[in-house]
Amino acid sequence: MPARDGMRPLKKWRYVGVYGPELMICVATVRIGPARQAFWAVWDRAAQRLYERTVFGTDGVTLGFGHARVLDRRVQLELSFEEGDGIETVCASGASHAWTRKQAGIRCRGRVALDGEPRRVDARAVIDDTAAYYERHTSWRWSAGVGLAADGRELAWNLVSGVNDPPSNSERTIWIDGVPRETPPASFDPELRSVDALRFQPEALRERRENLLLVRSSYRQPFGTFSGELPGGFALAEGYGVMEDHDVWW
Repeated sequence: MPARDGMRPLKKWRYVGVYGPELMICVATVRIGPARQAFWAVWDRAAQRLYERTVFGTDGVTLGFGHARVLDRRVQLELSFEEGDGIETVCASGASHAWTRKQAGIRCRGRVALDGEPRRVDARAVIDDTAAYYERHTSWRWSAGVGLAADGRELAWNLVSGVNDPPSNSERTIWIDGVPRETPPASFDPELRSVDALRFQPEALRERRENLLLVRSSYRQPFGTFSGELPGGFALAEGYGVMEDHDVWW
């Protein structure tokens, strides 16, 4: 996709979220026009400690197909994940368009060291690849996670409202034992406590506000646990992941 569509710069990112009962991790690289940014976070549920950092450029962060690496003074991680084709969509964004590919419930393995303490990672992940000419003012709410159904089946989900969410051919997807299906439009609680019948209990909050003149952003993404039901009536026995609220001028 070209760097611009008329006056709209390309907004592009890769986000990997790894969610489990012991650790929750995210690593991302972001591009808005010529600007580059990267961020990562590790939520240690046992120690109740959140490690995180955002950098301009990609200092200390490597994120490619099937692997992620973070090298920081307090956190070092090396992850590999079993990528597939994912679910691709192209949706309208005003007079332009947005492309996205979502993968969820894929296996992730690796290691992480927190303040020198080594930990193994064996969990499931969600990957969001997006390249879009979003409108100057864009706002969305998003939820991604993994879990188990009451009957033992593996569940994963990607739910959104505000972008890429037409009534059909949207990015909204749940995976049941790895098999994807599109869901109806989602209704998010403004305080990020629920998506329809899916309930969320926040544990650690990633939050960032920026005012860089041309780019202004208000962002919240809490890690936490889920209960209740996914669209289609799939009851969760356990669930881990994130909610997100992002309002941005770019």
